Parts: sequence; C-alpha cells; structure tokens
Amino acid sequence: MLRSLYSGISGMRGFQTKLDTIGNNVANVNTAGFKAGRVMFKDIMSQTIQGAGAPAQGFGGTNPIQVGLGATISAIDTVMNDGSTQVTNRPLDFAIQGNGFFTLINDNGEKFYTRQGNFYLDNAGNLVNSDGWKVADSGDQPIVVDMTTVKAYSFDSKGNLYTVNNDGTTDGTPTATIGLTKFTNPSGLEKVGGSLFRASGNSGDPQPGTPGSTDVGLGTLQVGALEMSNVDLTNEFSEMIVAQRGFQANSRTITVADEILQEVVNLKRG
Repeated sequence: MLRSLYSGISGMRGFQTKLDTIGNNVANVNTAGFKAGRVMFKDIMSQTIQGAGAPAQGFGGTNPIQVGLGATISAIDTVMNDGSTQVTNRPLDFAIQGNGFFTLINDNGEKFYTRQGNFYLDNAGNLVNSDGWKVADSGDQPIVVDMTTVKAYSFDSKGNLYTVNNDGTTDGTPTATIGLTKFTNPSGLEKVGGSLFRASGNSGDPQPGTPGSTDVGLGTLQVGALEMSNVDLTNEFSEMIVAQRGFQANSRTITVADEILQEVVNLKRG
C-alpha cells in the first residue's frame, strides 16, 4: 500500500515541475529571443516480484512480474526552434536567420550568448545590449562606432558596419562585422537569465564566424527586426491542462491509498 503513496507523491512532484516550466514559458511569451522549456518524464524503478522464466522441459516461458515505483523527471529540454520575426525598422535591431548566437562580453571578460538582438550605442560608441554588455565581432573584439568622426552608419544582412564620415565621404568598406557563434549541441547551453546562455560541458565548444559566411549553420541577419519568443500558447495551455489533470489524478491516488489504510486501521476497532 505504501508503494502507491510514494508513487503518487513522485507524480505530483513531477507535474508540479511541469507546471512551473509551463508558467515560465507563458511568462516569457513576449520576451525576444526566449527559448521555451519542455519537461520529459521517466519511471523511477520497478520492484521485481517474480523474475522471468525461460521455456524448459515442455513448459512455456513466463514473463517477469514487476510493480512500478513512480516517476521522475528525465530532462527539461530547451526547445531551440526559431521564434517568429517582428519587424521594428530600428537600425540596431537584428534577427538571426539561422542557428547562430550573438556573443556578448561583460566587464569581467566573460562571454555569453543570446538570440535577443536589440542593441544600442553607448556614449563611447560601443555596440551593447540593454545591460551594457558589449557585442563582439568574430574575433571577440567589441564593435565600436566612432561618433566623433561618423555622420551616419548602417549594417547589412552579413553584419557589416558601413559608416559615412562627417564630411560625407565613405570608402565603401566595412569598418566592423557583427560576429555569430554556433554550437554542436545548442540545447546543451545553460540559461543564466537575461535571455543569455552560457557554454556548458555538453554544448560543445563555441564556433565563431560571421553572418552569411560559408560556415553552414550560422545564418544571416535581418536588420530592423527581432526574433520573438518561440513559445506556442496553444500548446502551453494544452500541456497545462494535462499537467493539472495529472497532478489531480496523483493526488487522488494518495487519497484512495489513505482511505484503504484507514480501513486497515479500523479492523482493530471491529
């Protein structure tokens, strides 16, 4: 009888985590560059009451008799499907059309990766994100627009920065290029908040490059647009209903087991 109690508890814990993940997905439905999570389950173990028997001496074989002991979480996947593209017509908004990530460098020189491409120029001309972290080129160097000598600037789909000098002249060559980085296993990246990812032991080493290069998989940039969250509200609400019913069913298992145990206790009174 205690097996059903603990199995029900394990199920409730798992579905609570699933609801937590769904809640986080729904909360970030409008977060640019956000990648949804997905909870997967596996059974914990099974108690073998009787092992399997092979056919012998004219008798057929017998299957094992086992009782499952509950469920646990096997993985919380990061779904790396592309989100929808929202056109902003802002010259420092970029959406990646491919598998690459922007590389950001903080004040400590640490590198982080993101799909959120709303960038800005600080008072020193550095291209930064909303937290002030510098956007790197393919050589992990900050991208700088010298606003003391530059009259106008623009980026193309390959991340190339073109500038027009104060006197109206330009040599037509890019002064910098936004870098992109890809990973062998992007789902292995670690979320660190702020729409940022960090390389992990299972993501593979960073593979830097430039948009539109011959390095397949990095992709190109859509200037004046942002990649929005890949959360599908229809799917999330459907999964929420499943998780809610699963939680209720497991709680009912515990209730029924408790009622039966109560009957056993009442045998003494009878």
